[in-house]
Amino acid sequence: MTDKKTATYADAMARLEKIVGQIDSNELDIDQLADKIKEANELIAFCTDKLTKAESEVEKLLSDGVETKE
Repeated sequence: MTDKKTATYADAMARLEKIVGQIDSNELDIDQLADKIKEANELIAFCTDKLTKAESEVEKLLSDGVETKE
């Protein structure tokens, strides 16, 4: 569900910030709160996955760069 709504890390972070703002400002009733927290958890998992993949890719690129210099 999250992947279709948020194709990029930036989109997911923007959505998370909006949800946090709604929670902080008490805009949500109790029924909406549970749904927003579930969505936030999905977005966090999405962002964590994106960051993990990016970190792995950067480490590989840096490793490949060091090997070619030797």
